[in-house]
Amino acid sequence: MPLSEHEQRMLEQMERALYAEDPKFATALEGSGLRTYTRRRVYQAIAGFLVGIALLMAGMVAQWIWISVVGFLVMLGCAVLVVTGWRKAPRPGSAPGAGPLGGGLAARRQMRQRRSMMDRIEQRWQRRRDEQGR
Repeated sequence: MPLSEHEQRMLEQMERALYAEDPKFATALEGSGLRTYTRRRVYQAIAGFLVGIALLMAGMVAQWIWISVVGFLVMLGCAVLVVTGWRKAPRPGSAPGAGPLGGGLAARRQMRQRRSMMDRIEQRWQRRRDEQGR
């Protein structure tokens, strides 16, 4: 069940007050476990990418094409993991749903922007219907 706008504002005020009073405690409650996991996953993917390069080069030197193909596929898979992991990694203070203080401020702004965009589209639609109905 989503929070009402009043409850969201109150939660944001409490979060800001907690950050102002004790930023170290607020950061500990923030849910850094997910951030650490994604960071570790990205580092592992980078290491895998380097292993893929080594396999690619070894296959070229040994003239075994299948090793080169495996190396390329490892590089490709790890590159995808790095990009997706990097995009999904939450930033400190803005991890939506990561913990009790999961920021969500950016998500609410985006929802407001979407809502305002939908409002504009609906207004244009109504204007066109009114103009055609005359």
